[in-house]
This record gives sequence, structure tokens and C-alpha cells, in this order.
Amino acid sequence: MSIIDALNWRYATKRMNGNVIPKEKLDRIFKAISLSPSSFGLQPYSVIVIDNKEVLEKIRPIANMQPQITEASVLLVFTAWDNLTEERIEAYIKRISTVRNVSEDSLKQIKTMLEMQLKNTAEQNFVWNAKQTYIALGIGLVAAAEENIDSTPMEGFNQEKLDEILNLKSKGLKSTVMLALGYRDAINDYLVNLKKVRRESDKLFVTY
Repeated sequence: MSIIDALNWRYATKRMNGNVIPKEKLDRIFKAISLSPSSFGLQPYSVIVIDNKEVLEKIRPIANMQPQITEASVLLVFTAWDNLTEERIEAYIKRISTVRNVSEDSLKQIKTMLEMQLKNTAEQNFVWNAKQTYIALGIGLVAAAEENIDSTPMEGFNQEKLDEILNLKSKGLKSTVMLALGYRDAINDYLVNLKKVRRESDKLFVTY
């Protein structure tokens, strides 16, 4: 299936049937997310993978009772770093040094550019970090479609309460967006057979 066919096939699935996604498919989706582009390649976020039904039952009430949360095979919660710190920059520089087998001294330029972000407030850095999670979300949506896995991106939840349920503050993280992954319930999902509606190309793409 081509990427266009996959994207035509996918939709924001409203009901799922609870079937479990094979591990090999999930692993490929996770790998795609891990390969997502981010500013400086920093990946200032973590993706929380939840298949524990008790935890999902706690999340559903603070997410407008959206049924996909408990009907999905797995729920991904994208969480951004609450701030960019010297410690996090140092860890990233060490990681580059190890993976590429280069000295940390040779990475002074990228370190200096990252340290410029430290002049920002914690809130400004969180917003910058949070934007990166949406790139990863987009890659995850495409990867899931390629695997014939249904998905639903979700913003409709109480961020503070979700952070509390997942104890994110202690990890220096804040939730930004969720992604339910599973299989469509074709009988009970009203969207399943509806045509995809998108703006006309000549209005969406404007050439100057």
C-alpha cells in the first residue's frame, strides 16, 4: 500500500474493538516515532505507552469519556520536557559523542546553540519542546496507517490531571497530546464509511 493509499484509508477512529496489535507492528510504529525529526535532533520528550486497563480507566473520565481510550490496544501519551536544562543538554552531547564516536570538544558549536535556549523561560522552552511532540505524533499516525493500524489523535483531556495520574511532574514532563492505537469497530463507528473531506488543493496550497 502506498503512503497515499494508507492516508486515504486512515481516519480519526471513534470506536475500537479492543483487539491487540501484534508486537512486531507496534515495534515498527515505535521505531518510526523514534526516527521523527526534531530541532537539533534533541527529542525533548518522552512517549508513555499504556496498555494497563486500570490506568486507562482512570484516564477516560478526564478525557471527556472518549471510548477509544479503553477500547484501544494501546494508548500513547506524548509528554514534553517541562524545561530545557544544562543537565539535559549535557546528556545529549554525551549521547552524540558516544553514537558518532567523536569527542565532546568537537560538539561545542551545537552545545553553544542549545545553551542559547537556556535564556528562555521554562514556559517558553516547554512550548518549544511541546511543538516537537506533534511532529512525532504525525510520524506515528503515518506509520500506523502503513501498518493498517487505526489511530485517533487526542487533545481533549485535562492535562494537569493526566500528569498527576502518570506522576509526570517527578519526571520533569508534561503531557501534550495522546494517540490511541487499535482496530476500528466497523459496526459502531459512524465515521467508518464516510468520505474523507479535505480542502481543495488550490486553496490549501498557495503559490507565490
